[in-house]
Order: sequence, then structure tokens, then C-alpha cells
Amino acid sequence: MKTLSGGTVTSPKGFLAGATRAGLKTGDVLDLGILYSEVSCVAAGLFTTSRIKAAPVLWCQKHIAAGKSQAIIANAGCANACIGEQGLADAEEVAAIAARKLGLLPQQVLVASTGVIGTALPMGLVRNGIEKVTPSREGGHDLARAITTTDTFLKETGVQVMLEHGESEIAIGGIAKGAGMIHPDLATLLCFLTTDAAVEPDFLKKALRKAADVSFHMITIDGDTSPNDSVIILANGVAGNKIIESGGRGAQGFEKALEEVCLFLAKSIARDGEGATKLIEVIVDGALTAAQARNGARTVVGSPLVKAAVHGSDPNWGRIIAALGRSGVEMTEFKIDLYLDSLCLMKAGCALPFDHEQAKSILDRAEVPIRICLNLGDGTATAWGCDLSEEYVTINSEYTT
Repeated sequence: MKTLSGGTVTSPKGFLAGATRAGLKTGDVLDLGILYSEVSCVAAGLFTTSRIKAAPVLWCQKHIAAGKSQAIIANAGCANACIGEQGLADAEEVAAIAARKLGLLPQQVLVASTGVIGTALPMGLVRNGIEKVTPSREGGHDLARAITTTDTFLKETGVQVMLEHGESEIAIGGIAKGAGMIHPDLATLLCFLTTDAAVEPDFLKKALRKAADVSFHMITIDGDTSPNDSVIILANGVAGNKIIESGGRGAQGFEKALEEVCLFLAKSIARDGEGATKLIEVIVDGALTAAQARNGARTVVGSPLVKAAVHGSDPNWGRIIAALGRSGVEMTEFKIDLYLDSLCLMKAGCALPFDHEQAKSILDRAEVPIRICLNLGDGTATAWGCDLSEEYVTINSEYTT
């Protein structure tokens, strides 16, 4: 597998993208864009688990069910959520306008929005903006920029992989946005993935779910989710490989590459948490099951007290154990080991003397690794989050003002 220099959503063959300043956000910034495949795609998606779903999510869920799409139109600055029937009508019109521009049917165009909840899309600006977008092979970076809100850097990547037996070389690219309202089972994120591989629809759905389970479902910033969360993958088959099916040739290589892309994007989101200064990685191993390990890791990395301690480089490891204890994971206290990087803080449930300055120096790093060994079974999982700073409060107390 090779990571592509400058990799993005247009790295796979046959994909074009572009963006424009439509005026949905203040300032001279890109805020509306289109991703387009030159041929029809097999499509799969994962969407918010919130009971409240934005109009674009409802549109996507309705039309992606057929497993065929060819374009995505996305905007920042307005979530088009909690607007009632008007929001649904606006999402449909956005798809229809983009479809006419691209020579497609509206149901072939998926829609995504991010921004403030409870405000209607300014459709006049959207209509004009769509006409100004010119998708191209170089437009992936602009699209990545156009979907950002409080993000401080672009989240994009691409990989190339030779499938088993050297039959074909395929590429997978992706972009994502997200810096706040991030929690497992998706979050306030948009992620668009593309591949030029030919894949069977059910396999693509399974591969996406599998990759998301170890990436987007394992990050947390603040414990909140939104009505707009969407992870969509389009596969156009332009690479000309034999169709990849579950358990068939190329399946393992494809799944590994997709997981690599999703992990990079997910960790980038966690690293870019609003006001964050550090990335926290929590590994739980030795759990009875993988599911329990996942729950334990997510609970610890999402603890506000753990996040605050990491921000202040305070080696108060009791906060880690307290979070683990309320996670609901099966454990035996006198079997638990706790490490800060390679520094053991607790062994077999008992505190160990440790060098506080060494612990503080680990916590001062840009990436802080925590490992908890339950010593009960083979279950293991990794979760990522960020520290909690004063800047997080500032950003979210002034979001609409």
C-alpha cells in the first residue's frame, strides 16, 4: 500500500470536484462544493444515529438505498436541520439543480450540509453557487476546504494498493470535516470517500461499516452528535479490476486500504478538536470481548476529567481508573495494569511509585498514549480524543455570535 502525496477525494480515477464561495459563511471562504464521478457508482453510506435527522440525511438515506449514486453536493454554514417540510423541499431542490448541471437524475445526487441548526438554506445563494462550481481533477482540495466549519486544517488523504495476485491497482481517497460535536457512532462529521475499484454493493456496505467501527466510531471530542453526520463512499469501477466480493480476491486488500484512509481521517478529526492542544490515544486490551474493550476505551478517552488532566499535564491517573470503572466493562480490580506510554502507574490493581516529572513529560507531548490491560481475555480496542481546554468553551460560547 502506498500513501499518495497530496492524496484527496479526486485521487482515484474518474472523480472530479470543485467548490465556490456561495456566501453561506461570512468572509471570503469556500462554502459549497460538488463531488462528481464521470460514470455511475456503487454507493454506501452511514448516517447519524440521532433521532433528529437533517433533511440532507433523510434525502441520502432514501436514495442511497438503491446502491447507485454519481455525485455529492455539500455546503457549510447551514445545517438545513429542524426546518420542517421546507428543509426537505430545499434538499430536494439542491439535488435537482446539481443534477441538471451534471446531466444526472436528482436521485443520483446525494446531499450533505453542516453548520448552524435551525436556519433555512438561503436558496438564492445556493442556486447561484451551484452554477459557479466547475468540477475538475484538481478540485478535491477545494472541496475539502468548502465543507469545514471550525476546523483548523484540512483532512484529506489517498492511498494506492495493488490487489491480491497483482491483478489490478486501485486507489481510495477521502476528505472529512469535524472539530466539535464529535462522539462515537458518528458525530458532527462529514466524510466523503471515493475509489476507482469495482466492488459488489453488499461488500462495499460491509467494508465501510467495518472500517468505520475502528475509526469514526472510536473518536470523541465532547460527547455530542448532530443531525447531519454522514460518511459516504462512491466506487466507480474505473480501475477495471474484477468485481471485489466478500471473501473473494482483492477483498482483504481493499478492506485494509479503506480502513487506513478512515483511520487517518478519524484521527485527524480527534487531533483537531475545538481548542485542542493534544491527541489522546487510549488502548484497552485483555478485555473479555472486543466490544467491551471498545466501550472501555471510548469511556476513558471521553471523560471530561481525563481530558482536563491531560490538558494540564497532571498525572492524576485515578481519573482514568474512575472512568474505566463506570464504563460497564467486566473487570477484576486486582488484575488491572495501567500505563502512560511505557510508564507503569498501576500493577495488578495496586498503585506503583513513579517519577512524576517523567509522567508529566509524557503528558506534555502532542500525542498522549494511555494503555489499560484488563488481563481477562483477548478483546482489544483503541479510541482517540483530545484534551479539554479553555478555548473549547470560548469557541462554543461564541459560535453564532
